[in-house]
Amino acid sequence: MAERRMFAKTIIDSDAFLDLPSSTQNLYFHLGMRADDDGFINNPKKIQRSIGGGDDDLKLLIAKKFIIPFESGVVVIKHWKIHNYIQNDRYKPTMYADEKKQLTTKPNKSYKMVASVDNSTMYPQCIQVGDTGKVRLGKVRLGKSKVRVITKPDPIPYQEIVNLFNEICTEAPKIIKVTDKRKKQIALRYKELENLNVFEQAFRMVQESKFLTGDNDRGWVAKFDWIMANDTNIVKVLEGNYKNSKVKSSNPFKDILKEMMENDETGNSLHNDNNQDGLPKLLP
Repeated sequence: MAERRMFAKTIIDSDAFLDLPSSTQNLYFHLGMRADDDGFINNPKKIQRSIGGGDDDLKLLIAKKFIIPFESGVVVIKHWKIHNYIQNDRYKPTMYADEKKQLTTKPNKSYKMVASVDNSTMYPQCIQVGDTGKVRLGKVRLGKSKVRVITKPDPIPYQEIVNLFNEICTEAPKIIKVTDKRKKQIALRYKELENLNVFEQAFRMVQESKFLTGDNDRGWVAKFDWIMANDTNIVKVLEGNYKNSKVKSSNPFKDILKEMMENDETGNSLHNDNNQDGLPKLLP
């Protein structure tokens, strides 16, 4: 296995990477240094602990798509082939062949999870055609043809995400119906995060946050629609912006109101008058 590891400036000088906390960047470099020749690491949590990193650092790298996780606990550096080119005489294939089979390489040389196998492609569009008929005493009896069309399943786990929210976020109103609008928002967030475990972690962080569960001067609770409303809210939760230790020393409710004024997910208008705290009042 090659001993040297490289990091491409196109990745580590990007705004997306530089916006990460320094501890998260540090973990990324350590994972890159310890990866095998295909970019796979089988002990990311051990490396995280050895450098004094927190669980949020690993989760943030997953949420921001710098690493791709597998159910086995193995992770892979998404931009590994952009970072490193290893000569054939030094290259040693990864031992995680099953995980590698789940990946494809995009034209820009970054890894991407292969889409779920569509079993319908293994069969013709129309199957189970019935009897074409039997000949008896000079008469032809034709059976009726039966056709079953296999439809492609939707890869977005809408109901699983809603079930996780209802199960974990007990302080918020439960979701009863997955409307078309909610499906659209769930699909957008799933495309960005690409992992059901990240949603579960976000919901747990919401439930653990006193501020997001109503312990604020308005009694405001973070609902499902707020979490899914845009590409900012759920990432802020994962980045720990609403942790109890941070909320005590700041007033994140101002940020919430600012976001609501800029992109009100419910369509309700906000009053322009300010109260004594300098915060806008909500119309009843």
